[in-house]
Amino acid sequence: MDVRVERTRRALQQALFALAREHPLEDVTVADIVTRAGLNRSSFYQHYSDKETLLADALDAAAESAGADLPELTEPLAGPPQALFDYLAHLDENAEVYRRVLGPHGSAVVMARLRGRIESIVQEGITKADTPAFDGLPLDVVGAGIAGSALGVIEAWLARDPRPPVATAADWVWRVLLGPGGSWPARS
Repeated sequence: MDVRVERTRRALQQALFALAREHPLEDVTVADIVTRAGLNRSSFYQHYSDKETLLADALDAAAESAGADLPELTEPLAGPPQALFDYLAHLDENAEVYRRVLGPHGSAVVMARLRGRIESIVQEGITKADTPAFDGLPLDVVGAGIAGSALGVIEAWLARDPRPPVATAADWVWRVLLGPGGSWPARS
């Protein structure tokens, strides 16, 4: 990608992320975003068709810069991977933003992107684990179910007051991901 394009997108992403920390998303206008980014309105529309897509990109970039990208599961683990802790710590540090975008009046675009990423990771993890736990179920159905469960746990955790520590949330997410059996055994 062209350096200027990347710089403009990054400026817009950082501006919206900062504004979303300060105000409800519905109160933030394109004018607010471009003013904060030091750009003009046409720059916004050259790079983004709407505020929600920009927000989804901004949240991805913020998580990535915090070193909290969602983990890729390469092998069965005994406990939550460090990347899950890192991702939940990022959510915790930006809880107000995530409460707004993942809650009942949140962003459908952000939720769809996050759900898709989790589904992909789950599908890849199940395939690599070669587990019989989901025999007979379509992989996309399993991915959708587990992603929905994980997002539900994250939303419930973010909504709590006081919010439990990240380690507690990681344990909750991990236990829900593994289900009642407690593990995804590999085929023998």
